[in-house]
Amino acid sequence: MAAHHLLLLLAALLPAAATADPDAVQDYCVPDAGGRGRPLELALLPSYPCRSPANLTAADFAFAGVRTAGNFSADTGFAGVSVTPSQFPALHTLGVSFARADLSAAGGVNPPHYHPRATETALVLAGRVYAGFVDSGGRIFAKVLEKGEVMVFPRAMVHFQMNVGDEPATVYGTFNSENPGIVRIPATVFGSGINGGVLERAFGLSPAELRRLEKRFGPPKTKLSEMDD
Repeated sequence: MAAHHLLLLLAALLPAAATADPDAVQDYCVPDAGGRGRPLELALLPSYPCRSPANLTAADFAFAGVRTAGNFSADTGFAGVSVTPSQFPALHTLGVSFARADLSAAGGVNPPHYHPRATETALVLAGRVYAGFVDSGGRIFAKVLEKGEVMVFPRAMVHFQMNVGDEPATVYGTFNSENPGIVRIPATVFGSGINGGVLERAFGLSPAELRRLEKRFGPPKTKLSEMDD
């Protein structure tokens, strides 16, 4: 009976362990990419050897790329700077990444999206932000966050942020994965090339309404559906 219970426990734990970032086997591993001056490709990081600790300095563990906002979207008033080991190699093997999000005053919005591989904690550095997420049962958890307050968005839960103050807002997000991924709901639904008939029926849209949304979120780069031929 004890062996049976142990097998049940392992069956419950192994899937979760398989989806998490691997545990580090050393203090850190700053990848040696041969002196490349451009961002590293995440998929190639495991192939790079670690730089010798003797050749590392404090500067290798510091990053200044989030001191200022990124480029703002004219449509949403949102600017994002995502930082993974690709931009900040010292994060490699540490199982974390982070991002800076800026929202223009009075209505700047980070549209609904989710991170398939990470839970996010969001700290409001400036402004007032209405933030929340929707769980798998369709229940929404949302509130206005003031400067200094933090909210957590569980992994793979759709979430959003909107500036409800009179001044620009800044949010600092951290993720428990080196590569959290992001799926932006509007762009994924209306900009990926899903067959128009599917979207019209699913969302009750007229062909003209659908064309307007597809135009806003960009034409698909490729079409993989046989129904689009």
